[in-house]
Amino acid sequence: MGGSGSKAKGVWPFSGSGAGGDSPSDGNEQSVARLKGSRSATPFVFTRRSSLYYDEDGDLAHEFYEETVVTKNGRKKSKLKRIQKNLIPQGIVKLDHPCIHVDFPIVLCEV
Repeated sequence: MGGSGSKAKGVWPFSGSGAGGDSPSDGNEQSVARLKGSRSATPFVFTRRSSLYYDEDGDLAHEFYEETVVTKNGRKKSKLKRIQKNLIPQGIVKLDHPCIHVDFPIVLCEV
């Protein structure tokens, strides 16, 4: 039920060979050596998707609001209405400092 993947060995993004079947005889040294293998995957992340948006005026923010005046029983009351249309995502942003990928398979610090 729900198994649509293939039965072949998967490729781990940070290793030079398949995901299963490797016997870790040298421990972490073997894993680090595998990182320098034929695949040029790096454990670092240099970019990320931004959570900021541009509005029609070119302003950049996480959320945009518009002040509306509501008249109820002769009283004027102002409310903030969230704008969700005509917003353009900022896109991919370069990180100031590289981060380590969440799927990095090596223990970096052991206490």
